[in-house]
Order: sequence, then structure tokens, then C-alpha cells
Amino acid sequence: MLEECGLPYVMKPVNISKGEQFNPDFLEISPNNRMPAIIDPQGPGGRPISIFESGAILQYLGRKTGKFYPADERARVEVDQWLFWQMGGVGPMAGQVHHFKNYALETLTYAINRYVNEVNRLYGVMNIRLKDRPFIAGKYSIADMALVGWVNGWERQGQDINEFPNLKRWLDALKARPAVKRGMTLGLELRQGIDMKDPNVQAVLFNQRARAS
Repeated sequence: MLEECGLPYVMKPVNISKGEQFNPDFLEISPNNRMPAIIDPQGPGGRPISIFESGAILQYLGRKTGKFYPADERARVEVDQWLFWQMGGVGPMAGQVHHFKNYALETLTYAINRYVNEVNRLYGVMNIRLKDRPFIAGKYSIADMALVGWVNGWERQGQDINEFPNLKRWLDALKARPAVKRGMTLGLELRQGIDMKDPNVQAVLFNQRARAS
């Protein structure tokens, strides 16, 4: 979204494999210790504002810039419902596939099948939706931006994108956008070389429980 809108930004990596997401300074911005999170130094009233959760960030930037998030209420609802569909469906379900299929130390066939099948169902919903329109809400929007990163991981999710021709066309079109290309390669080198099955990394990333403070 920042690339599409041409907004200047500074990327500040947070190494989750080393537990940097639990640093107090980061928790002030993102109390759920998850990325992404942003600080806009020119927030409402000219004062800085921090925002966590990708959907909230996309909506904020859409309102701020007037781009990729329509002002018309009917069109905005169309975008919102597919944005929230990603937040409540595609993201969590695909994330569970990634975990049980690629990171879990033991093979849990039921869990793998459960989430692979649910992602397959969701891909089918998108494929039908995209049958007669180029983008998920009609015009290119923040809903497409929220979805493309997840759908781009179709192979790791146990899917065959060729089974979903409308979805494949949509994915190819999005990945051809210069801003999407730049966004997808941003910080790529920082994500290399992390062994997700290293017990020390897993202790930081998985099976966390509530913290007292």
C-alpha cells in the first residue's frame, strides 16, 4: 500500500526468531507482538499515530490518501467485507497450513488435511468471485493487497493454483504490478537463513502463553 500510494517510509525490521517482538518499545506500538505495525509521524491533527493489524493499517492509509479505498459507502462495504474475509479466513487458515505442514516437529495428518482443505475451499470462493471481475471488490483495492501475499504462497499451502484459473489470472495480474513487486521483495534477504525447526526459534515463536505484563 505504501508503494502503491508513493508514500515515503522507513522499514524497521523486527527479528521474531530472536524475540524482538517482545521488546517494550515494540509492544507500545503493537501490543499483540505481531507485525506489521506502523507509525505515521503526520497522523490526525498533525500528531504521530501508531497502528497495528494489517487491515486497520490498510484502512487508515486508504482514508489518509483517498486511494484504493472508496469513499462511496456501497463500494467501501464491498471492499471491507473482502478485507475482513481475508483477516478472518484466508490469513488464519493459510497460517495454520504453514505451521502444521512446514514447521511442526511431528506430522499431524488430521490437522494438515483440515487446514489444506479449508484453504482449498477459500481459494474456490475467490475463484468464483473473480469469474466476472478483475479484482476481488471490482476495482483494485486494499482487499487485493491484503490477499496477494497469502495466495502467492499457494504451493506451501498444498494447493495447485492451476485448479483455480480465475484466481491464477488475478494473482499473475497483481504480481505484475511494479508496486507489488517492490513490496514482495522488500526485506527478502532478512528472512533467509532462519531455521524454523530450531528448538530455540520454536520456543520463541510457538506455544507462547499469556504474559503477566
